[in-house]
Amino acid sequence: MAHPDAFNTLPDGVKIAGEVKPEYQPILTPDALQFVATLEREFGERRTGLLAQRQLVQQRINEGWNPGFPEETRKVRQKVWTVGPIPTDLSRRTVEITGPVERKMMINALNSGADVFMADFEDSSTPTWDIMLGGQVNLVDAVAGTIRFETPEGKSYELSDEPATLVVRPRGWHLEEKHIMVDGKPASGALVDFGLYLYHNAFALLEKGSGPYFYLPKLENRFEARLWNDVFTRAQDLLGLPQGTVKVTVLIETILAAFEMDEILYELRKHICALNAGRWDYIFSAIKKFANRPDVVFPDRSAVTMTVPFMKAYTDLMVQTCHKRGAHAMGGMAAFIPSRRDAEVNKVAFDKVRQDKEREARDGFDGTWVAHPDLVPLAREVFQGVIGDKPHQKDRLREEVHVLEEAIREFDVPGGTISEEGMRLNIRVGVWYIESWLRGVGAAALNNLMEDAATAEIARAQLWQWVHNENAVLADGRNVDDELFSRLFEEEMDGLRDTLDANCDESGRFKAAGALLESLVLSPRFEEFLTLPAYAQLD
Repeated sequence: MAHPDAFNTLPDGVKIAGEVKPEYQPILTPDALQFVATLEREFGERRTGLLAQRQLVQQRINEGWNPGFPEETRKVRQKVWTVGPIPTDLSRRTVEITGPVERKMMINALNSGADVFMADFEDSSTPTWDIMLGGQVNLVDAVAGTIRFETPEGKSYELSDEPATLVVRPRGWHLEEKHIMVDGKPASGALVDFGLYLYHNAFALLEKGSGPYFYLPKLENRFEARLWNDVFTRAQDLLGLPQGTVKVTVLIETILAAFEMDEILYELRKHICALNAGRWDYIFSAIKKFANRPDVVFPDRSAVTMTVPFMKAYTDLMVQTCHKRGAHAMGGMAAFIPSRRDAEVNKVAFDKVRQDKEREARDGFDGTWVAHPDLVPLAREVFQGVIGDKPHQKDRLREEVHVLEEAIREFDVPGGTISEEGMRLNIRVGVWYIESWLRGVGAAALNNLMEDAATAEIARAQLWQWVHNENAVLADGRNVDDELFSRLFEEEMDGLRDTLDANCDESGRFKAAGALLESLVLSPRFEEFLTLPAYAQLD
């Protein structure tokens, strides 16, 4: 509960249900909370209405409707227009690094040599009160240039002279912040993250020659983009900022958004700089939206690469759409985490990363994402080998690309099958990641890959679809059903339990993680996001 001496007064209708530690008080000031509350009161109802609309669209897909390019926005796609001016420090985005808002990891990412660091309140951060508020404290210190971290052993970390440009990813529209109540209801996590960062840092960023920059996750359509645009317009008015000060990049990480990329850019045209190919969430979204369709069965996760037809269709269309409108097209995540002990693992993985980044650069992307500082030089070398010293390659209009809507939703994966090992791997990744998330570690290194909520979502979504789809058959001919899943689940849980006993103290979250994954997979109804029921288990 809030410390009784935290404030003299809170804004009317605002209550804090989390402990306000001394370091949080400069963040949770009455004026800042009033700013967030104003945004919540003016836009909260629209947010919940759009979330309800998602459910209606999902029902239509379940009943056989196939989404496509909206007929009513054909003129937007056909007419000539471009996005607004792009700030100097966002004009070169060859390599971007992402990670949670934990203090040491932020310093390392800002010092990594990447052009941009995305501080992530979403998929790579567990939304506990302390992590979310601690992240805001860390951002204020990073903007001020005073952020430091010292280990118990005395090792110090501080910012270099030329840190990466800072961009912040708030939570998606679907997540709430239960520790901040406005008029008796939890505030939107997105508006809390955005509002607190903008309120405390906008003017300091402008004084440094930068600005308040954001990554927007999990949008599904132009109406959700329009809501964000209206939030930006109102927030800038409230703070006295010139319109267009806020600049954003939208992750195209839902299959429905792939049909409305022009429209999303258009709605946000005064504020948007780029689109990003959020590959893991995109795969999850495709599985989720069509999970109830017996005519769609996805193979093992390992078979769904960026070169399969439906993934290539969406990324080719993204590059073409962005460059036509003067926006950057940003490539997807290289999630490999280098090993300190196994040089052969590194060699194989670095070769795969190189091939992936070469493909992106050849396809016309202007930059790319990595998860680890050791990958920054490799990604930069690959892109500079294609675009040289240019800040981007937006002059490549990809006019030869002609993507039909059928290509985006044609999910056939040549040679793809469902295997028992694929099921087992999904169980292991799901349990390990959920256990990590419940402990407050939202970005977990598993098998030399940086797993976040998106990859765990793929794992449990595939398991749900396979168990509930009568057409899901293993490569060896066995049908996938709840009995097979339950047997494999128990065997994998036993193996994971042995690993815990041998290597670490059990956190107390392992059983809860297994129970949550099992319930999600066996439930007759597909849960839209695993983080929604998981959030209820956090303090």
